[in-house]
Amino acid sequence: MSSVSESPDANKLACLPLTSWRAILSGQHIWTAANFDFYSNYMLKKKYIILTVVAGLVVVLDQITKALIIDFVPLHHNLTIISGFFNITHIHNPGGAFGLMANLSETMRTIIFLFISSLAVSLILYFYHKTPPTYPFLAIGFALIFGGAIGNLIDRVRFGIVVDFLDFYIDNLHWPAFNIADSAITVGIFIFVFHLLFKKMPQ
Repeated sequence: MSSVSESPDANKLACLPLTSWRAILSGQHIWTAANFDFYSNYMLKKKYIILTVVAGLVVVLDQITKALIIDFVPLHHNLTIISGFFNITHIHNPGGAFGLMANLSETMRTIIFLFISSLAVSLILYFYHKTPPTYPFLAIGFALIFGGAIGNLIDRVRFGIVVDFLDFYIDNLHWPAFNIADSAITVGIFIFVFHLLFKKMPQ
């Protein structure tokens, strides 16, 4: 098999027959430098489209629900959805997820959260970039964490607090109120921990 000295026009590669793409995806295609580079770029773009869509949906849903709570539910009021189990509430959380660090001074919280948010976003993007296309579930987990971090960061920049409204409880025992962004972060962390515990992380 002769090697390819220069890459053909990308449009020609994009117009490869469906059978050729199936062969490439199944690993049966004889790789050349040209189609390998094209396929790598294609998968990289696809991966970042997934990041944009998943994280974008989290941010949009998070901000829409918070705006509805601010507009229609008075502060510290509850709307009973399932009696004895679930309320919609309206709480301003000066702390982190689930009320963490709420008792610190405003200046200290601002410094800590700006540092944590910047570090978290950078690390998530790094891990996402390093995640191979063959680990889509893990990539979605990182995208969920990223979207959740951005959602709560928007609140903190706009209001200096985070709006929480999901209140689960049994009798008088309440789980700390949270929001869509917190939920996305939690699900993403569970996905990451699952891969970590069951040795499904990329090598």
